[in-house]
Amino acid sequence: MFSSSGSLARRLRGGIARLRRSLRVQLVSWVVLTLAGAICVNLYLSFRSATAAAQLVADRTLLASARVIAEAVHVDHSGSVEVEIPPAALEMFDTGFGDQVFYRVTTPWGNLLSGYPDLPTPLVALKGEDLTFRDHGIRALMLDHPVVGLGGDGTIAVTVGVTHGSQYAIRRQLWLSGFANQLALVLLAGLVTIIGLQRGLSPILRLRDAVRQRGRDRLDPFPTSMVQTELQPLVHALNDHMESVQNQMAAQRRFVANAAHQLRTPLALIATQAAVAAREVDIRQRDEALQALQKSTRQVTRLAGQLLALSRAEPGNLRPRLDNTDLASLTRSVLENIAEEALKRGIDLGFDNGGPVNVTGDATMLGELVVNLVDNALRYTPPGGSVTVAVKSLQNTAILMVEDTGPGIPEGERAQVFERFYRVMGTQTEGSGLGLAIVREVVDSAGGTIELRDGKAGGLLVRVALPLGQ
Repeated sequence: MFSSSGSLARRLRGGIARLRRSLRVQLVSWVVLTLAGAICVNLYLSFRSATAAAQLVADRTLLASARVIAEAVHVDHSGSVEVEIPPAALEMFDTGFGDQVFYRVTTPWGNLLSGYPDLPTPLVALKGEDLTFRDHGIRALMLDHPVVGLGGDGTIAVTVGVTHGSQYAIRRQLWLSGFANQLALVLLAGLVTIIGLQRGLSPILRLRDAVRQRGRDRLDPFPTSMVQTELQPLVHALNDHMESVQNQMAAQRRFVANAAHQLRTPLALIATQAAVAAREVDIRQRDEALQALQKSTRQVTRLAGQLLALSRAEPGNLRPRLDNTDLASLTRSVLENIAEEALKRGIDLGFDNGGPVNVTGDATMLGELVVNLVDNALRYTPPGGSVTVAVKSLQNTAILMVEDTGPGIPEGERAQVFERFYRVMGTQTEGSGLGLAIVREVVDSAGGTIELRDGKAGGLLVRVALPLGQ
């Protein structure tokens, strides 16, 4: 029993949560809340308007009754003031709501001619006022009326009061009429809103169906015309995301193709060298085969690392980190790690440090950029040569320059060396042809530029310009 109740409560909470996440429910809720607020304000204003109208009707009736009574006052031949209350003056309040009518007629000198002596008098003549008389709430009005025969300033005061039954009935009827009209208007507005939401959300539903119906390999963009102007940024974002996914898939396919193409021959060579070493009986020749095997293994390891670096640097892969990196410090660290290799080759490796130069980018990929530039320079510089690396800042740009004393690159081939696996004709240096391709991808992703020039000693000068960091 308790398990069933808990399951029902969970389903109820889940249903409420789904309703809160529903766009239709949210939009309808906002519309209903807005209309409800407007209705409350209108009902309050309608109530005040109905009250004013009912009071105006009551005041007009009270004034008419007071005039009828005042006109019935006369002075007889002996000079006495007399009044006979006409029935019409009281019958005009007989509207079927059981109202009680009270009146009082007094002479200029304060004598009571007729009516209730304790009936309160309004403060202002000809203006209705809500008063209390004998535990009854009444609406009362006073009229000063001249009477022929009383002299120049001879006026009588007529006060008429009536209970609020008829007045409140008129107010209620006017207010309920306004409420009914507003309720009908709200219902109509709600219906129109629901229909409008259904029609307005239909493009989103069509977009949803279009996304569901597409296959996994179909990533062409959706037309923005299929949705309203306000929703077109959503379609643009979806198209951008699909383009990013498409670029990632293309990068993965290129990586697999490149790896398969470049690793096939070295792995076959390793397998052959391993087989030769296993069959060789002579220790010296076996050692030579094992050394060749180790060399081939190092080449394959470097090739695999360069393929991974190239895959990561390609556009469309994971977004690189935006590290604040000191390019000078990073370059010094790379040169310290590669200095032993330069000594083995008999190459003078120098560093011209212009001080801290901060750039924004992926520190790992910036390190790959420096490693590949320096490694490429060392590979093509003959023993006894030199490789000089310089880092400096120029205006709002960080400058990295690597200059060697090698054979250089002919001007006609400088655009092609950034292509993958391209090797300059006539060079015998071992390499994969990926170093400058990796450098180009890293520079492009960092928003920089790269330029190949002739070095001062006839070699190659590589100049990389990157935006300075904050």
